[in-house]
Amino acid sequence: MIELDDIDRSILRALAEDATQNAGALGRRFGLSQPATWRRIKRLQDSGVIAGRKLDLDREKLGFGVTVFLGVKLATKGRVSLEDFERAVTAIPEVQTVEHVLGMFDYRLRITARDIADFERVLRRRIMTLPGVGDVEANVLMSEERRPGPLG
Repeated sequence: MIELDDIDRSILRALAEDATQNAGALGRRFGLSQPATWRRIKRLQDSGVIAGRKLDLDREKLGFGVTVFLGVKLATKGRVSLEDFERAVTAIPEVQTVEHVLGMFDYRLRITARDIADFERVLRRRIMTLPGVGDVEANVLMSEERRPGPLG
């Protein structure tokens, strides 16, 4: 585990809010030079603390108005490997995340669709036809609040 000081934590919080900030702007904000800030960011990347930066798209503005969390229980664990299921389900473009979980279901999927009819199509034609799929439970996202990360 890497040692983090207060400035490292501040940089991480700032990048979590807006990953497009450059080292010069962050340095000015935290009283560091651009090269010193860049070295800190590079160290955080090299150590794996910063695993990547991603683009946060507004799904609704792109025409995807429905998000559904789908619990999936595999019917035949012995017949279908977890890796085969994961490979097949991640190939479905509407599936945004695949989480292998402990509990009532084996997997939790985050699915985006244009509307409920589109979600039903994805469920019937893509998810339910995957090998090994048994019980499923859908929960439609009503609203979402952004929560600060572990450094919050």
